Amino acid sequence: MTEIFEKILLLALIPVITMIAGGIAAMYLKINPSWRSAILHFAAGVVFSVVAVELLPDIVAKHSPIQVAIGFTLGIVFMLLVKKIAEGKEEMEGEKKSFSFNMLFGIGFDIVIDGILLGIGFSAGVNEGTLLSIALAIELLSLGMAIVVMIKEAKASKALTLFILSTLAFLFFVAAVAGALLLHNLPDESMEIVLSFGLSALLFLVTEELLTEAHEEKETVWHTASFFVGFLLFLILGMVM
Repeated sequence: MTEIFEKILLLALIPVITMIAGGIAAMYLKINPSWRSAILHFAAGVVFSVVAVELLPDIVAKHSPIQVAIGFTLGIVFMLLVKKIAEGKEEMEGEKKSFSFNMLFGIGFDIVIDGILLGIGFSAGVNEGTLLSIALAIELLSLGMAIVVMIKEAKASKALTLFILSTLAFLFFVAAVAGALLLHNLPDESMEIVLSFGLSALLFLVTEELLTEAHEEKETVWHTASFFVGFLLFLILGMVM
């Protein structure tokens, strides 16, 4: 096992651990919606910072506008299609809040996308993968909480809740490792398309998922500030690492 593969395995485990930890916390504690909103704002700032500090400079430095346009467009189209499918499933279920197979499938698909994005980060470099791993760890912490809250509303047992949570976390880990290994040796032209795809998908994640969910709670100055704290923290980390 090479050193780089060991690092990928280790860093891909960080979001897995935080997701399970967040779910267990939600299982035994009452999660304050205001705190969850602050976490989502912070996670959005962190992901946006990783995009600005790590991915975007690498993409611009390669000076391949055609590949960038192709990858960026594919990423946006793909994420819009995913959103459309998810909205269709929500409309079929109406306003019902109970946990369902469709909802579980949608969450699982979203987690696979997050894992692949982490794989793209590792393909860009260990530094990018490290920062993105921490960023997604914060996002999955919140997602783990949300999943358990929804399952609890469906009156499922704690054993079933832990099984679902662990399965989804493992799904993320497999997607991240597989993505990193499959994309690691791509030629420069293909890598530019992949990185641009990841860039647009991460921007979509920030604007249409993290911040949208965060704004479901009444906005306060502290919630807004947490976004910029997350951005600044990872801006500095990206400079010193």
